[in-house]
Amino acid sequence: MPVTTQAQRVLEFDNITKVYPNGTRALDGVSFGIRTGSVHGLVGANGAGKSTLIKIGVGALSADSGLIKWRGHPVRWGRPNDATRAGVAAMHQTVPLVPALTVIENVMLAATGWRRLPATAHRDFEQLQARMDYYVDPDAHVSDLPVGQRQMVAILQALASGADLVVMDEPTASLARTEREVVFRTIRQLAANGTAFLYVSHFLDEVLDLTDELTVMRDGKIVDYGPTSSFRESRLAQGIAGRVLTGAAPSAVERAHETSEVLLNVANLSSPRGLTGINLSVRRGEIVGLAGLLGSGRSELLHAIFGSDAARSGTVEVAGRPVPPSPRAAMRAGIALVPEERLLQGLIAESEIWRNVTLAHLPALSFARIFPSRAKEWSSTVNAIHSLGIKVSSPDSLVSELSGGNAQKVLFAKWLLTQAEIYLFDEPCHGIDVGAKEDVVALIRSLAESGKAVIIADSELRELLALSTRILVLHRGRIVAERNSRETSEHELLLLSSGIQGA
Repeated sequence: MPVTTQAQRVLEFDNITKVYPNGTRALDGVSFGIRTGSVHGLVGANGAGKSTLIKIGVGALSADSGLIKWRGHPVRWGRPNDATRAGVAAMHQTVPLVPALTVIENVMLAATGWRRLPATAHRDFEQLQARMDYYVDPDAHVSDLPVGQRQMVAILQALASGADLVVMDEPTASLARTEREVVFRTIRQLAANGTAFLYVSHFLDEVLDLTDELTVMRDGKIVDYGPTSSFRESRLAQGIAGRVLTGAAPSAVERAHETSEVLLNVANLSSPRGLTGINLSVRRGEIVGLAGLLGSGRSELLHAIFGSDAARSGTVEVAGRPVPPSPRAAMRAGIALVPEERLLQGLIAESEIWRNVTLAHLPALSFARIFPSRAKEWSSTVNAIHSLGIKVSSPDSLVSELSGGNAQKVLFAKWLLTQAEIYLFDEPCHGIDVGAKEDVVALIRSLAESGKAVIIADSELRELLALSTRILVLHRGRIVAERNSRETSEHELLLLSSGIQGA
C-alpha cells in the first residue's frame, strides 16, 4: 500500500472479513485506505466482494472481524444513518430513488428526510445543477424519467449532502457519453476541493482515466493495488478475471448472406413514447446494432417491437406474418426481449432461479399445458445452469442473491428455453464484469451463427462495433443513418448520434 499518513486517509478498511450464513466467504482480510481529495477505484468481477465491502463501509452491513477507521479513528456504524452523519454519501448500483416523489424531493431527501422542503430548496438545487452543468426539471416525477436521467438524479442526490466521502457503485452504467463527461468533470472538481471518492465500475477505460489509486478484488481478497498510473487495461482485466482474456474475436457471421431470409420486418413504426416512422429489417444470422445517445429511442424501439408498448402504430412482421402489439403475441411469434433493467423488467428477483428460467416456457413444461411439472422445470434449469456456466449453489437460490453477470445469464436462459427466433438485447453487458461479458458476447454470436436474428442496443460503441453486422443510428426517435460495422468508427457514430449528418 502506498505510504500515507493517518490524517490523509478519510476511510480505512483494516483486515475486514465477512462470511455469510451459507458459508460464502465474501471478504477475506481486506485492507486499504482512501485518501482525502482522491478518487479511489475499486474493481473486480461480480461476486468478488465489492458490494459487500461497500455495504460495510456505509453502515448497511457489519463485518465479522476487522476494523473500519474514519479519519484515523475506529468506528462502528450500526446503520447507514451513522455513516451519513459522519460524512459518507452512498450511491448504490440500484438507483435508490422514490418514484412517486419529484426530482427535487429525491435530491434533497437525505438532507430533509420526509419533512417539507425548506424555502431555500430550489435555490440550492439550481446551484447544484449549475455546479454540475446538468439540468433537469426539478418538479418532474422520477417515475416519468428514463433510466439515464434517473441515474443522474441519483448522482445529484449523492452530491447534495456535501459529504467528505462519496461512494459510487456503477454510477455511469446507464449514461451516455455526454452524461458521463458531466459526472467525471464534477468528480474531478470536488476531489480537487477535498472530497474523497470510492468509485466502483466495470468500465476499465473510465477507471484508468478518472481514478488516482486502484484496488483490484477477486474472490473476497485484494489481488492488486497501486497508483492508477502504474496500471494498464490488460493488467486490470487479468487481475479481475484471474486469467488472460482473449478479447473480442471476429465473429464467424460478420455479414449475413444477402439471400438469407428476412426474419423481422418493421415498417413505419411510431409511438407516443418518442418513435417516428421507424423502418428496419433483420435477416437470419445477422446482428444489427442500435446506436444513439440517451433519449434517442433505442430502448423504446425494442419495447415497441416486443409489444410492451401497446400504443405503437405501424407494422411488425416475423417471416411475413404480422404480429399484434402485445408481449404474448411477440413471444408466440418467436421474439424474445432481454431488457436493460433485468431485475425490474426481466426477472422476478425474490423468486427461485428455476421459476425464472422456465417462466416464459411454462405451458410446454406442464401436463396438458395446464399443470406445471416441477421435475421438468428443475431438469430444464439444471441443464441451463450447466450449459451457460451460471455460478450458483442450487436452482432453488433466489435471483436476488446472484451477481449481475449470473443474473443476466439466468435471463438469457429464460429466453433460450423458448427457442425464440428473434432476440432483442438492451444493454446486454450492462453491470457485468469483463469475464462474464466475454461469455455473453460469445452467446450472442452463437445465436447469430445458428441462424437467429439479433438486435442489440448498446451505449458502448466499441462493443457495438465488435458485435454487429451493421449499425442503425437513432436520434430523437428516428433512424438517421445506417453503417456497415467494418466501415465506420466510434467517432463517426458519436457524431451521427448527436444529429451531425455528413460525419
